[in-house]
Amino acid sequence: MNCSKTNSLPVLSLLLRSTRAVYLLAIVFASGASAQCQSSVPVDVNALVRRAVEHRLDAERSHRPVRYVLHKNDEHHDTTKAIIETASGDVARLVALDGKQLASDSEADRAELERLDALVAHPEQQERRHRSEQKDAERINHILALLPDAFIYRFEAMDSCAAGPCIRLSFTPNPRFTPPDIESDLLRGVAGEAWIDQAQERFARIDAHLIAEVNFGFGVIGKINRGGTIRIEQANIEGNHWELTHLNLHITGKILMLKSLRLDLDEEASRYAPVPAALNYRDAIQMLKKSPLN
Repeated sequence: MNCSKTNSLPVLSLLLRSTRAVYLLAIVFASGASAQCQSSVPVDVNALVRRAVEHRLDAERSHRPVRYVLHKNDEHHDTTKAIIETASGDVARLVALDGKQLASDSEADRAELERLDALVAHPEQQERRHRSEQKDAERINHILALLPDAFIYRFEAMDSCAAGPCIRLSFTPNPRFTPPDIESDLLRGVAGEAWIDQAQERFARIDAHLIAEVNFGFGVIGKINRGGTIRIEQANIEGNHWELTHLNLHITGKILMLKSLRLDLDEEASRYAPVPAALNYRDAIQMLKKSPLN
């Protein structure tokens, strides 16, 4: 799930790092509302969004680990990976490249098995990745805390979603919001719509777009161009367990005024299945080596 990391621009690092980090950041986009909601709407917008935020946080705290298959297509590669979550971080095995499953005797598959063996032999590598994932979660929660003041939400309509009726809301930046740090500058340029499952009050879909150019450090550190789009869909996989099913991301910009940034990403996650909560990463690797596709 890891993508290239951009140390000079933390927010772009979040967008580039992984499907789950991007998903959580998108949930952040669609989880805030200011008190400036319309009094004539049929729901209390502010209260609804705040409950959805709490449900997201509760789900994160009680998250049950799963294994799943992630198909990713970007401007460089078309890959399919089998991924298993563990308490010490995710582990993944490449199973297909450019739409073709890796043959068991292929050079690419042998290299992948060697990489997994090296990960078993060097737990410090897994620990570094796990710490990075934890830092992402902390940064996202920091942004989440800002959202009651960062956005204005408005009720738009009742729509049908896969799991049932959804409440469709629009969200726009709150002009009175002053970002306290560079990461939260991104919130000033994002607007869109969110669909909240009426029964479970979970976000089923988010369509967001960059309505303005966002500069970091007066454009010296970097910028994200106007016109970028983010689309996220999640579904109730089983019971009240919601997971990301689709991510589509198109963003352009610049880093350090010189290096161009272009991210055209489409990811689809499927074949979710629970795994033991106490599963350690070494056992997960053995599962991937023995049976990568559940």
